[in-house]
Amino acid sequence: MQDIAEQLRAWHASGRSFAVATVVGVLGSAPRDPGAALAVDADGEAVGSVSGGCVEGAVYELCRAAIASGEPVLERFGYSDEDAFAVGLTCGGVLDVFVQPVVPGADAGLDAAIAHAAAGTPVALVRVIAGPGALDGATLAVTASGTVGALSPAPSTVGALERALVAEARAMLEAGRTGRLVLGLDGSPCDERRQGTVTCFVESYVPAPRMLVFGAIDFAAAVVRIGKFLGYRVTVCDARPVFATARRFPEADEVVVDWPHRYLDSQLGRIDGRTVLCVLTHDAKFDIPLLERALRLPVGYVGAMGSRRTDRDRVARLREAGLTEAELARLRSPIGLDLGSRTPEETAVSVAAEIIAHRRGGSCLPLSASDGPIHHDGAHPLAGAGAGAEGSATSRTHAA
Repeated sequence: MQDIAEQLRAWHASGRSFAVATVVGVLGSAPRDPGAALAVDADGEAVGSVSGGCVEGAVYELCRAAIASGEPVLERFGYSDEDAFAVGLTCGGVLDVFVQPVVPGADAGLDAAIAHAAAGTPVALVRVIAGPGALDGATLAVTASGTVGALSPAPSTVGALERALVAEARAMLEAGRTGRLVLGLDGSPCDERRQGTVTCFVESYVPAPRMLVFGAIDFAAAVVRIGKFLGYRVTVCDARPVFATARRFPEADEVVVDWPHRYLDSQLGRIDGRTVLCVLTHDAKFDIPLLERALRLPVGYVGAMGSRRTDRDRVARLREAGLTEAELARLRSPIGLDLGSRTPEETAVSVAAEIIAHRRGGSCLPLSASDGPIHHDGAHPLAGAGAGAEGSATSRTHAA
């Protein structure tokens, strides 16, 4: 829901009821990841998307029904071979969608999660999507230091379960992960096919991932633009004040004048496994001390620009500086995929493509060159929709 958090906050602040439909399970070639959301308010206004168009109409009607009934619903959407015009995913995938009505002020957990997400402060929203009727639709808002909401009006009956959920959600929040949890009523991890389980969906709302671009050159300006397009918070850093100016990089969130390695040292508390480092200076006096540090940090991607000769010399210097072969293997150099790029804009596309492929596990081959899966994130477990789902929330399978 992070993409639509501001609109949800506006509806919430005005006291307007609405319903949020969230993708909580994916199988096969589905168009959106878990966490994608569509929301509909009491007047019928819609924001967001759960499928890129395949099932939006049906989900919209589910949201309207949930607003009217006040009851959550878990629905499965899939492709129907028997009726090509049935509501379903023509791409052949399967989506599990959880629809939850929201009445401002009625649910402390939801209220807190919406407020934190809109303010940009980290929070994990835990929602029970399948389980004993008394828990269905229950929510918790979990931050690094506290919890808002409760699974049950009688905490003693679910104390162990709630403590386990809070601990797991906090760990997912620290990693910036969104996904499902299946626990027994005693809080122990288990298989959702077992009776007496509680299935929860945890959505982590964290600040945008960071892209640090080192080297205030023309190629950097194009990388900044595409980084912003991909949703990164982008910083440009260069030790040369004549080049590192806000005027030259108007799209950057910040422009810093400092030696790259010194700036990186100052950011250790603000980088994580989602952070991307693009080293575009191709100047040894900047690159070597920077990469010596960067390749030992738990960041998501480190790429460096330069010719083949520059790359060989740079790797040799880093090896002399004591980096191991495993650490050197993390370096993407020369940066980017081989697209035949020439211009700064084309080069930025090749850099962005490599970052996406590295994050998602893509093969970097044309999709037409194979008949394998289009999405490479791995199969996300599906929610317990249909037969075998427990609890009072309506659970249906549609066109699957």
